[in-house]
Amino acid sequence: MTERKVKSVITCDMEGRIETFNEGAERIFGYDAEEVIGKERVSLFSPGLVVLGHVENWLDTAAEEGEFETDTVFRNKDGELFPAHIRIRPTKRDGEQIGYCGMTRKLEDTPVEEAMPEISWTTRLLAGLVITRAPFLTAAMVPVAIGAAWVAATGAGFGWAAFLLALLGAALLQVAANTFNDYYDWKSGTDQANNDYFQQYSGGSRAIEMGLISAKGMRNVGIVASVLATTIGGVLTWMAGPGIIAFGLAGLFAAYFYTAPPLRLVARKGLGELFIGLSFGPLMVGGTVYAITGTVGLVDFALGVPIGLLTTAILWINEFPDAASDAKTGKNHLVVVLGKRRARWGYAAIIATAFAIVAAGAIAGIFPTGAALFLLGIPLAIYATVVLFRHFESRKLVRACVTTIQLHLVAGLAMAAGMIWVG
Repeated sequence: MTERKVKSVITCDMEGRIETFNEGAERIFGYDAEEVIGKERVSLFSPGLVVLGHVENWLDTAAEEGEFETDTVFRNKDGELFPAHIRIRPTKRDGEQIGYCGMTRKLEDTPVEEAMPEISWTTRLLAGLVITRAPFLTAAMVPVAIGAAWVAATGAGFGWAAFLLALLGAALLQVAANTFNDYYDWKSGTDQANNDYFQQYSGGSRAIEMGLISAKGMRNVGIVASVLATTIGGVLTWMAGPGIIAFGLAGLFAAYFYTAPPLRLVARKGLGELFIGLSFGPLMVGGTVYAITGTVGLVDFALGVPIGLLTTAILWINEFPDAASDAKTGKNHLVVVLGKRRARWGYAAIIATAFAIVAAGAIAGIFPTGAALFLLGIPLAIYATVVLFRHFESRKLVRACVTTIQLHLVAGLAMAAGMIWVG
């Protein structure tokens, strides 16, 4: 069979995980079927910017109209780009869509540049958001908002400049944590071993895998974010006092050593979860109070515990789909140690403890009454917990992952708003 007549036929599930890979696919892409079936996703074959800018629309069109075809550019096992024509069709079972089938043939007489889909500036911007995981920076911004709201509620004097610097510094620390996490998970082989992640919600950004950035580039983003956060910390030290140094060093320590050797806290049977909870809870809330007022007390740290627990809950539930691959690469977090069935109860305990602390603190007068608006997140917490207990072994668990992120945002902002409006 001539190269012009070779046709690749690949089928995948709804998340892109490869299920079949014919002989033509082996010849065109250079992989053996056993290398990719059940181990890789079809995004492996496309440049990352094409995936971000076009593939989702192509799949949606195929699902709606029954077929979509276009010229594009693919990448083979050797990393070489080649032009191709692809036809995409939805695959169904009992009338329900279960995935996609892509049929590809090379375009021998077409230059790569001509077949390359147009990459817009918005797609390039999106690539930056993917690399830094910017949509999830609410994990840092919500506790800063709680600390600022608490200062405003006490009437201690509110400094907008200090607040905005604290917000930016916290976001940069999380960018550093995210990018160092991706770099060291790639270096350790954790990401390469993981094909069960929930896209966007677990398994890291996959930016290195998609070719959006090199491993070295990812590390450098983490370094730059750390330097910028340190610079902001220097300004806040001048404005508020030397205590900022302690908060900053603690944040940098957790951001780097969460996945970096030799400590690799995430693999230390609970230390990873502990440091995430402390960093994105008491330390960020207390650090914000100190940055704005120049002082900090036990209540300031205590106010951060509930939101820190909800951040831990996000981490905890996102560890479920990654557990098998994490165990293979020595990433022994608590879901690996406990096993998924028992780890469900850990998630429920974390959530329940967060609400119990707020309720007890408000009733005892330790927390302001308005902080009790945190409890508005209870319906979301119940829903996420029910989904987890029913679907902890299935892909439907993604609904609980999404809801836990929403819970963190809703409960945290409600707490902040309640302290300002109610006191």
